[in-house]
Amino acid sequence: MSARLFTPRALARNKAPVLDFLAPLTLTPRTTLPQRPRRRHQSTTPHSPSNPHAPTPSSAASSNLAPPTNAATAATNPPNPTKPIHELTPSQRGFLSSALRVNQTGELAAILIYAAQSPQLVRSHPHLRPLMKHMYDQEAGHYKFFNEVIRKHRIRPTAMTPVWTAAASVLGWGTAFLGREAAMACTEAVETEIGTHYNEQVRVLLDWAGKCEARGETLGPELESLIGELRRIRDEELEHLDHAVENDAKEARPYELLTETIRAGCRGAIWVSERV
Repeated sequence: MSARLFTPRALARNKAPVLDFLAPLTLTPRTTLPQRPRRRHQSTTPHSPSNPHAPTPSSAASSNLAPPTNAATAATNPPNPTKPIHELTPSQRGFLSSALRVNQTGELAAILIYAAQSPQLVRSHPHLRPLMKHMYDQEAGHYKFFNEVIRKHRIRPTAMTPVWTAAASVLGWGTAFLGREAAMACTEAVETEIGTHYNEQVRVLLDWAGKCEARGETLGPELESLIGELRRIRDEELEHLDHAVENDAKEARPYELLTETIRAGCRGAIWVSERV
């Protein structure tokens, strides 16, 4: 993904440029020159305070009514030094681009699987309606989040989206046709691979963060926020896995063949989507 270039003239026009964590920039803060104090017009008529006991400027300077000194101001408003933001290497940018591309298409596939499964499952097992809606809504939220991320950072979506769209719809319809257990086994298999995929991303980003900390740097607020979002999404995906097991996923026949085939398909789709 090509990084946006900022010229000095362009930076002057944009007062608050948005920093892209896939193309970090080091901005030099503008130096503000101290302004000369304005000379006030001094009246020739001496000022007579209405309160004869009010302190004069000279007496206030030597009393506790004087403005706080620089030391007092620094104590009440300590400086807030910030660590420099680590500039990602080309390999790190490549990792993030491929990972986020897979995340987006994976969430789309999950939506399509649940959309294809729900009509048949809810018709045969009405008590599953709230669960199917809950899982679908969470996947839709994940998909929206990753759509926003890849749009913001101009990441190219995978060219395999039409293929995965058709495959996910067929998988969802086919497993629901085989019955509730097979549909839940499909969810278990898919979420196992997706949870592993998110876990790997979190592990890599935390490793980056640890190395940055050792160098006195930081990944920046956006990448740190992304780590939190990936953890949240991973936990929700693993929650779907638990729901599938609770609803007799392991009673599907043939369980091993079905789940291993689906997991292998997910791994293959991830590998292809990272590269295409």
